[in-house]
Amino acid sequence: MSEQAVLGLRERKKQATRVALAEAALRLSVEHGTDTVTVEQIADAADVSVRTFFNYFSAKEEAIVAGDVDAAGRMVEAFRDRPAGEPLFTALRHALLEMVDDPDQRDRITAQRGLSQSPSLLAHRIGAFVVRERALAEAVAERIGADPDRDVYPSLVAASAMAGLRVAVQRWPGSASPDATGPDLADLVGEVLDLLSAGLLHPPAR
Repeated sequence: MSEQAVLGLRERKKQATRVALAEAALRLSVEHGTDTVTVEQIADAADVSVRTFFNYFSAKEEAIVAGDVDAAGRMVEAFRDRPAGEPLFTALRHALLEMVDDPDQRDRITAQRGLSQSPSLLAHRIGAFVVRERALAEAVAERIGADPDRDVYPSLVAASAMAGLRVAVQRWPGSASPDATGPDLADLVGEVLDLLSAGLLHPPAR
């Protein structure tokens, strides 16, 4: 096996361990409560040592939100991969819809609604998404030829898109019950982007 293949296998194993820890952290937090679950329980559920857990995460709260953080990172990469000549908000729409159409991500969103929002968990969630919002702003700046440190527009677009995503998630009834009524998450994201791209100058007609 070549050195490159060995490195590729090693990275896949590391990613699999990270995913296993994140999934265990979220599942156990839903089952037992965020404040009750321990790092030891999470590591045991993922069949790794506590030391290995801390090779990937600094705290249980970071592991709990890791699935969402990783999904947001993939969304940014999907946005970067859109055709260069595609309009900005069209590219954003494709990237965001790709994320929310993922059944695993929908299940994570639904599961997290059962979590107690402790201050430490909220702090980790906000901190992680600030980083992803910055990454999206840099991707927007790259697409339009702007400077993310000097120009306001890329940061405003990124912040608006992430805020709009949160609004869509909050209004989505969830995937836990097949009898849940209300708009689909993808439709809500589409509505958010329609409003943002129109500039929010006027409320939609009722």
